[in-house]
Amino acid sequence: MQGDNPSAVTVGFGPFQANLQTGELKRDALRLKLPEQSFQVLAALLDRPGELVTREELQQRLWPQDTFVDYDHSLNVAVQRLREALGDSATEAHYIETLPRRGYRFIAPVEVIEPARETRRWRRRRGWALALVVLPGALAVLLALNLGGLRDRLLGRPAPGETASIAVLPLENLSGDPEQEYFADGMTEALITELGKVSALRVISRTSAMQYKQRNKPLPEIARELNVD
Repeated sequence: MQGDNPSAVTVGFGPFQANLQTGELKRDALRLKLPEQSFQVLAALLDRPGELVTREELQQRLWPQDTFVDYDHSLNVAVQRLREALGDSATEAHYIETLPRRGYRFIAPVEVIEPARETRRWRRRRGWALALVVLPGALAVLLALNLGGLRDRLLGRPAPGETASIAVLPLENLSGDPEQEYFADGMTEALITELGKVSALRVISRTSAMQYKQRNKPLPEIARELNVD
């Protein structure tokens, strides 16, 4: 990471994410309280993971030369508070290893996360959480509307060999955000998958249905082309 622009990245390690621009440390999206000097120690270690960062280097980074402070004591306190936030210890280190009288080394694997990717990952988690709420409701609406006699076939006793055939057309992204397109497609696929589990239904495959994405055709015409009810 040395030489990277620290304002452009968030660094992830274990369940933690450190935003080197805002000085925030989070665990599973929950912000942790961390003194500024402790975060600067963390930032210095994350800038050179796996390498020794000397006490002298940390001193120069944390305190200007004309600052009057007990450097050794203040640095020890900053490191201790950092370890407390990470649930780490000097004797059983998982993140910060002490090299006696020399300095410290960050020993856990790190991942550089670009801001756009971090945002997409958050949106994806939010989207699928929403899907867990929306999908059962969508299925309930299909049954309530009794489209093509679907409810009657499912809840009644269809004759042997009688199977309702349906197609789930691609859902439209109405958010205005192109990055949400994957969510609309994912909901379409989820509906196809869930309905396909119903033995009384024949559901057209996603591949066949997706060819109608952004195509303005009358529904009866689509039904005829796909040979569905």
